[in-house]
Amino acid sequence: MELAASGELARRVEQAESILQDCTLCPRECRVDRKSGETGFCGTGEKARIASFCPHFGEESPLVGQKGSGTIFFSSCNLLCSFCQNEEISHGNEGEDATPGQIAAVMLMLADKGCHNINLVTPTHVVPQILKALIPAVEEGLRLPIVYNSSGYETLATLKNLEGIVDIYMPDFKFWDGKWSGRYCAAPDYPEAARKALVEMHRQVGDLETDENGIARRGLLVRHLVMPGGIAGTRDFARFIAREISPNTYVNIMDQYRPCGRARGDDLINRRLEAHEFREAVDAAREAGLNRLDSRDRIRFALL
Repeated sequence: MELAASGELARRVEQAESILQDCTLCPRECRVDRKSGETGFCGTGEKARIASFCPHFGEESPLVGQKGSGTIFFSSCNLLCSFCQNEEISHGNEGEDATPGQIAAVMLMLADKGCHNINLVTPTHVVPQILKALIPAVEEGLRLPIVYNSSGYETLATLKNLEGIVDIYMPDFKFWDGKWSGRYCAAPDYPEAARKALVEMHRQVGDLETDENGIARRGLLVRHLVMPGGIAGTRDFARFIAREISPNTYVNIMDQYRPCGRARGDDLINRRLEAHEFREAVDAAREAGLNRLDSRDRIRFALL
């Protein structure tokens, strides 16, 4: 709101839109001219595409509250994991083109429904379009926290352009070892990029803060999907978060992996997670000193 009032938000929009002419929004640095209709790895041109939007109740409890998280699912992705559980949206680019005005209208509609935040899912490749949408949204009264819900595959330049705009960063941290991110995401540099991104995100917003009702207002929330055979590197990930970010980082250790897409034909990840693998991952997070794990892990533990 302050950036909009001062004109700084408009300047950020101009800066972000200029990048579309030689796109380096994410670490892939495709350098295509998206303003002229060219597309790079993400398959997205000048316009953002929206797959769906709704008050979402499947997110972490600090985001959901009583009225849900105002979630906007953007089509396509800059990482495109081979095991993606939303393959139709990410790989298939399912959705409809949306102007900044239409994106703003969606934000305002979700706010009118009472959602606690605006949750931007897979936003990295459409940051300029989102920023441009925020100008009319703020002018029309948007006052909710902005959640940046990403794969963690970010550049520092893009993140710094979001400082003072994003209230809650919610990145994944998928793989500790580039061997696996290269195999499953065609991004061997993912671990290094994600580590730098998480440090920058925490510098901007700090540990997760909640209000008197337990609703998130600002801060970092990290998701980590446990993979079969331990290939996600949970123990190293947890040590990094505890030592290099903060032991008070809100972390969701997730157990819902299932083989989707090309994972069904992969000899390492063509199976569901076993109970002991999840228990070992949670134990590793606690042993590393993380003391703020998402509470739902206790429910899962009871069921295993």
